[in-house]
Amino acid sequence: MSRIGKNPINVPAGVTITVSKENLVTVKGPKGELTQAVDADIILSQEDGVFTVSRPTEQKRHKALHGLYRSLINNMVVGVTDGFKIEQELVGVGYRATNQGNTLDLVLGYSHHYVFQLPEEIKVTTTSEKGQTPKIILESIDKQLIGQVAAKIRSLRTPEPYKGKGIKFVGEILRRKAGKSASKK
Repeated sequence: MSRIGKNPINVPAGVTITVSKENLVTVKGPKGELTQAVDADIILSQEDGVFTVSRPTEQKRHKALHGLYRSLINNMVVGVTDGFKIEQELVGVGYRATNQGNTLDLVLGYSHHYVFQLPEEIKVTTTSEKGQTPKIILESIDKQLIGQVAAKIRSLRTPEPYKGKGIKFVGEILRRKAGKSASKK
């Protein structure tokens, strides 16, 4: 039983959802437009500002797709109305981040800079205030794309467990390890 799939999607004012004959869902809103291909077996319907996703049978495959497509369409609706925002911070001495348009330049303690060209759907800003860690702020309407880009940036220098140095998400709690013991007797 898919609890997520059974929940209806409330369509806010200013957002239109259209379904083509090939089961291609297009969501248009104030921030932009997103499209998603949906499996042909999944049944999509819209009535009175409420969009529902249902499945034809109780097969395991249909149950899995039911919740998946409901979540994807809901993320599209949230994206075109509010958008998504991910903040990352660089923890480490000498770590810096600057951006020139959609090009992100990172100094992460290696002998070279990382120059990262972001997709045009993502807006990036960097802040570096005195006494605080540098921050990278990513904004987009596509949840999957912004998550993938944030994970790629984080993978350039994942936080290590001893001092916590690296690129981490704001608010992320890292599991820390104790270092070597001071002396042996």
